[in-house]
Amino acid sequence: MRILVYEDDPAIGDGLKRRLQQEGYTVDWLEEGISLSSAEEYDDFTVIILDLGLPGEDGMTILENLRHLGANTPVLILTARDSVTDRVKGLDANADDYLTKPFVMEELLARVRALARRKAAKAQKTIIYGNIKIETSGMTVHKGMAVIEFTPKIFNLLLTLVSNSGRVLTRAELGEKLYGWDGDAESNTLEVYISQIRRKLGSDIIKTVRGIGYMSPKK
Repeated sequence: MRILVYEDDPAIGDGLKRRLQQEGYTVDWLEEGISLSSAEEYDDFTVIILDLGLPGEDGMTILENLRHLGANTPVLILTARDSVTDRVKGLDANADDYLTKPFVMEELLARVRALARRKAAKAQKTIIYGNIKIETSGMTVHKGMAVIEFTPKIFNLLLTLVSNSGRVLTRAELGEKLYGWDGDAESNTLEVYISQIRRKLGSDIIKTVRGIGYMSPKK
């Protein structure tokens, strides 16, 4: 699960990134207002946490842009603007939730979890890959009659590979999925995760393409 944080206050942004990472999320943090270029880029995130008072593009412009592109990613506005007018304006622009600063971290985390569940429910689907069944909403994997447990990051890696079966994914692509834009694709963590998937689901589920990356063969 991946979170995009727009926050120009270094203390708040760093605190959010660290705490969300402790909760198991991959976090990308932007300190200025930059709109992404496509709905697919926005929808790659589970939730977007959006400050309104940003240098560059303001938060409302970013929100309007992502909805104009057709992105359905849940947006939690996090701002010091606490008037009723500002709240109404944000929600009318199709934000999903609105939280004012100063805030309690536990409340923010609860709201993020609620928005993540909402997105998962909308995107609920089951993927069949040979004798493996992957249920995206519950993040569960079945091999035959057995339930196979994975951490969220390894589940996300497995889902990414199987959803793109037949296509070679580079280390950089997979590293971004796991660690965000500033992730370390050179780390051996990726190999460790691949090894765990193979050990639990079979060595043929992921093929190494030497010098490039990995691929799940088409079934």
